Amino acid sequence: MTSATPQNDDTGILACTISRDVQNFDLLIEDMEAALGERWGDLGFAEALAFFSQPEAESLQFVALAIDGEDEDNLTLMGEIITQAKEKKIKVVLIAEDVTPAALHQLLRKGADEFVPYPLPENELQEAIDRMNAPEPVVTPQQVSVPLASGASKEGALFVVQGLAGGVGATTLAVNLAWELATVSQKDAPKVCLIDLDLQYGTISTYLDLPRRETVFEMLSDTVAMDDEVFGQALQTFDEKLDVLTAPTDMVPLDILTHEDIQRVIDMARKHYDYVVVDMPKTLVHWSETVLQAAHVYFALIELDMRSAQNALRLKRALQAEELPFNKLRFALNRAPKFTDLSGKSRVKRMGESLGISIDLQLPDGGKPVMQSGDHGLPLASSAGKNPLRREIAKLAQSLHSLGSNSAEAA
Repeated sequence: MTSATPQNDDTGILACTISRDVQNFDLLIEDMEAALGERWGDLGFAEALAFFSQPEAESLQFVALAIDGEDEDNLTLMGEIITQAKEKKIKVVLIAEDVTPAALHQLLRKGADEFVPYPLPENELQEAIDRMNAPEPVVTPQQVSVPLASGASKEGALFVVQGLAGGVGATTLAVNLAWELATVSQKDAPKVCLIDLDLQYGTISTYLDLPRRETVFEMLSDTVAMDDEVFGQALQTFDEKLDVLTAPTDMVPLDILTHEDIQRVIDMARKHYDYVVVDMPKTLVHWSETVLQAAHVYFALIELDMRSAQNALRLKRALQAEELPFNKLRFALNRAPKFTDLSGKSRVKRMGESLGISIDLQLPDGGKPVMQSGDHGLPLASSAGKNPLRREIAKLAQSLHSLGSNSAEAA
């Protein structure tokens, strides 16, 4: 590690860490040395603002802003560091440990180029540096749209996922179920479309590291004029295997869409894909009935806690009062007790009996790798293939695909 002082062109500083105390981030020191040798320096928060105005800062390619929970009281200062770095055209990698999502969101909106959780995953800093140094791709409308065959009529199966409380893992299930379906067969992989209908807080784009695009809102704003080409332009492809309709760029009211708008989007997706997976908002809206009626399977995610139990009971009463198909719901328990946890299993049984529901799917707790997978923008199959949650979702996808194949053969 070197101090941030002037050096010649061959040994000039290419990057700096900025932190309250870099010794709190020993893995970052190791990764900086591995990536840059001696061509990096270390600065405190106040020092960084002063250093940006110095001639020596002109050689900087990026700064690594390392923060933890204690730094959340200084978010204004952190934001100013990012702002000044961007004004100097210096890239910013945000390294964060035990920082709340709200704080991360605030700093990322300030313009941080990359986010890496701490402790640093292996090679993640180098990969972030490589991404920042990569030339900007030249994107044309033809490259970003997904070509859809006109006249297609697959009438694909619709699988819907809705969380009955915050943080129960609905988006995690939707993203990973869609990916497992898209990769369920190497020889004849089905076509899968993943749709984020959580128009306000949808995070599928984050979980798959896809940009949000204006064309999504444009398409949703005028579904009457939507055809195969318009729908294809709103889609993006993840890893050449999964087509995704992200939430709009800006937060929009949930009631901006009508029953007819939602029905057109669903019909268009089912026409072109074997499987359509929809991630719903937690809130019930006037078009929720449309999705429920169209769904082949409607997964309702809960946890083994009082809030989930109360919300499940309220949802049951609401659907039955309106004479809606409550029997379509398949309750899925996330972070379910382990096989050896007899007390936990007894609680699950009592929960189902007291609510008068059948808990058809029990998903194990995937632990910290699940959160890291979302932060890195990768499905669990790519980032933690042996994770117990990933294995259970893969089994579910295989089961759904087998049912679909058998139904097609019978028809």
